[in-house]
Amino acid sequence: MRYAAIDIGSNAVRLLLCHVELEHGETHFRKGELVRIPLRLGEDAFRLGRITEERATRFIKTMEAFRLLIEVFEPVAYRACATASLREAKNGEELIRRVREKSGLNIEIISGKEEAEIIYSNHVEEHLDPIRAYLYIDVGGGSTELTLFDHGRLIASQSFDVGTIRWLQQQVPKERWEAMKNWARDQAAGRGPLTAIGSGGNINKIFKMVGRKDKPIPYERLRALYDELKVHTIEERMELWGLNPDRADVIVPAAKIYTGIMKAAQISEIIVPQIGLADGIVHRLHEERAVMKP
Repeated sequence: MRYAAIDIGSNAVRLLLCHVELEHGETHFRKGELVRIPLRLGEDAFRLGRITEERATRFIKTMEAFRLLIEVFEPVAYRACATASLREAKNGEELIRRVREKSGLNIEIISGKEEAEIIYSNHVEEHLDPIRAYLYIDVGGGSTELTLFDHGRLIASQSFDVGTIRWLQQQVPKERWEAMKNWARDQAAGRGPLTAIGSGGNINKIFKMVGRKDKPIPYERLRALYDELKVHTIEERMELWGLNPDRADVIVPAAKIYTGIMKAAQISEIIVPQIGLADGIVHRLHEERAVMKP
């Protein structure tokens, strides 16, 4: 079966085309194509409170292109979800209406809580030690979603308005930053050693940069990379690490957020399964279809 998922984030919008196959009684999710366009809707939404016409036009054109790709792929179902930038933009609903009229795509604006739940739908923990506690950390341009589970049970989930685009625009007050770290610290208390599970474009890039392959990234290695990245200019990061311009700036606040949460919760390593919201959407679509079958 084929599914399509659109993740409309504050830094970039992504289209995931995914194949889901049953082999020897196990379900396998195989990414066909992932198209990423760095529109940076959050730069408008968080600074101005609305999406400018110039960026809105680019967004609509992107959605029209995504619709054509979806039609060629012929999935059994698709879902498009928008997160913090369209949640906060005063003209978010109007923009969604314009996209629907131009392309026929239906976009949902989801809450931070639902965003965390969809990311959790990837169920990475099912393939890990069932008696340990894990903290999902998903860092986006506009928000960070934290989900704690212990012994295979979901314990707590919280969304915070702390993201990489907000950080670059100096829109993360100290009290909000401290509140997120305190939440992680409080949830970790008395649970023994936690392991982090990281999702989002920046941690995926960091995972490749440190060359860990299938191994977790130790906190010390992540912290060392952060310390190295932050002393270089954007141009130097592009040259030294081969980063694209739209990654070279946000990767520093992303690394700060991951290390800050890990330090607060006394987490010594982070697993990076290279999944995100779009992958969770596909899992949800497949689960819903399985339930609908007679």
